[in-house]
Amino acid sequence: MVRSDARENRARILAAAREAFSEDGAASMNQIAQRAGVGAGTLYRNFPTREALVLAVYQDEVTRIVATVPDLLARRPPLEALRDWTTDLVDAMRKKHGLGDALSPGAHQAISEQSYGPVITAITELLDAGKKDGSIRPDADPGDFLQLTGALWRAPATPEDRAPRMLALVLDGLRTHP
Repeated sequence: MVRSDARENRARILAAAREAFSEDGAASMNQIAQRAGVGAGTLYRNFPTREALVLAVYQDEVTRIVATVPDLLARRPPLEALRDWTTDLVDAMRKKHGLGDALSPGAHQAISEQSYGPVITAITELLDAGKKDGSIRPDADPGDFLQLTGALWRAPATPEDRAPRMLALVLDGLRTHP
């Protein structure tokens, strides 16, 4: 069993790393330890390498995003919930791509493999809710949706950000039409 102070340290390190990496993908382990208010030993005990820390930040972010599905579906119609959820995913993936240079090809593959199942499960839940209420066409496939949305986080986040318009087109394609 992990002690509560160790859990708190890990959570502080992940929060500090997420913040530091979003500001500067090249943030050092020492900068992250200082930001988290922990010593270097505590940081390295939890995350022996920078890559391990980056992977943990990604996994934590995927877990957070996946966990929002039930609340979104409780508050919004399925297509709106899917739009909000996908927008959050796109924001997270854009941050991930900003750190891409810090990861080895093996780490990129590990992150994709670890994230794929939970993300597909979340998309399935959102699509199934829309299929159930008749707002989403019955042949909508979570794998197809994920592949299409891959283009969204590759679109530059500029003032003329095309991602919202592209997402609207994808969502329109999911709608049932009389």
